Amino acid sequence: MSDNKTDHPEVPDGAGRPAQSSEPGASAPPASTPAGSATGSAPPSPADEAARRASTDAPASASSVTSDVSGADSSGGGADEEPGGGQPAQPTHAEQAAEARESAARAVARQEAEVAASRKPSANVPKVHIEETADAGRQAPAPTGAQSAADAAAKTPAEPPAAPEPQAAGARPGAAPAGFGQAPDFSAQNPPPPGALPPDPPRYLRPSDSAWSVLGRIIAARARQIFDRAGQRITQRTLRIGVSARIFHPEPGAQGLRGKTLQYLEESIAHWVMSRDVIVFMIPTVGHQGMLHPSNIRLRDYAKHLDGLLLQGGADVSPQTYAETAARPEWPGDRVRDMYELELLHEFIESGKPVLGVCRGCQLINVAFGGTLYQDIATDVPTAGVHVSEHYDQHRHAITFPEGSSLASMFPGRREAVVNSIHHQAVRSLGRDLTVEAVSAGDGLIEAVRYRRSPFVVGVQWHPEFHRAGGAELLDCTPLLDAFLRAARETRF
Repeated sequence: MSDNKTDHPEVPDGAGRPAQSSEPGASAPPASTPAGSATGSAPPSPADEAARRASTDAPASASSVTSDVSGADSSGGGADEEPGGGQPAQPTHAEQAAEARESAARAVARQEAEVAASRKPSANVPKVHIEETADAGRQAPAPTGAQSAADAAAKTPAEPPAAPEPQAAGARPGAAPAGFGQAPDFSAQNPPPPGALPPDPPRYLRPSDSAWSVLGRIIAARARQIFDRAGQRITQRTLRIGVSARIFHPEPGAQGLRGKTLQYLEESIAHWVMSRDVIVFMIPTVGHQGMLHPSNIRLRDYAKHLDGLLLQGGADVSPQTYAETAARPEWPGDRVRDMYELELLHEFIESGKPVLGVCRGCQLINVAFGGTLYQDIATDVPTAGVHVSEHYDQHRHAITFPEGSSLASMFPGRREAVVNSIHHQAVRSLGRDLTVEAVSAGDGLIEAVRYRRSPFVVGVQWHPEFHRAGGAELLDCTPLLDAFLRAARETRF
């Protein structure tokens, strides 16, 4: 007897289980009836029984098929009958086993065919369009729930397949074009269709443009870009301002540093210029006579590489420089420094570089263009006010700006200001091509001059570098420094 006692053995999905369809017109298979029942249905044949047992998961082999009911024969037709009673002879156990093996093999082959058929796309399976996605235009089979491929195959064969929906005349919005998703053919030639290319040239081209004219414009644009970058680097370079040196001449019979020629820079003038983030260079004297270490560097080299010149104050201008003799032995001035600064001034003017003179520098600018000086204000102009005292940079007086002067435009809204005064010489006769920029309020002495034939050559008689330390009432000369540095930036080429 078989170990499987159930009337409904476990059958894997899609193998031997009959399809359970809920569609109309599909008749449900009759329920299994055990052998020997009183119903009028015929009992299952041995082949069907073997196929049923071969499709189960029970460990019993199909070769050991026996009747489930005691006394039933191998064919399931009822109780055993005696031979010779008109019934055919019953097959032996070997024949039953061979027949069962053949039935099992047919069942397995049928099952594999059904599984292979279920993997192929069926025309009867309804399809749905996938739209509004990246895979627009593709089709996917509709979900069938728990129904297997074998259940779908067991449907009524008379049911006609669903006809495909007719395609719209025009392309549907969002639908993929024909052939979307296929492998590209790189060997195919796909020229643009007629009329796809614009018949006219692009609008950004001129009607008279040729290949050479377009190439010329491209080269010109690249050249402008290169020059703009180079100019930007040059204009953004930190300014370099040269300051003339003060000279300390050796004293007769002195030893140490007092027996040497010293060239130095007053600290306040350097810091005033550096307050605008400018590099300051003190320019030494040059020459061959008396030099321990001769050099080929000349003052014109400083004028070439520096952006501006500032003439600082110091000793008097020698009367010999403007063709006069000293009125007193104690007013000889500094002839050596005069020659050095006059050459330096002319080199910067010829280079087109700006020049700003302070105190002695203002007087030197006037002398450089043929003007003369009062050797001593108190002696030459007895009615003049006091312009120098023992208080040095704390002494001050008022000045006024003439109408139309450049200083009046640098200090808008002001016609009068207070400045310090540390000079006993002053401009007497004005040099050629010079204009007066400021005068003393009490006596009318010239306090500032400007050279008209250069972008910026200005001299002031006071010391603007001392003003901030002298008090808030003194004129803030920052606009004067800014105008000088602006001219240096504009004329640095």
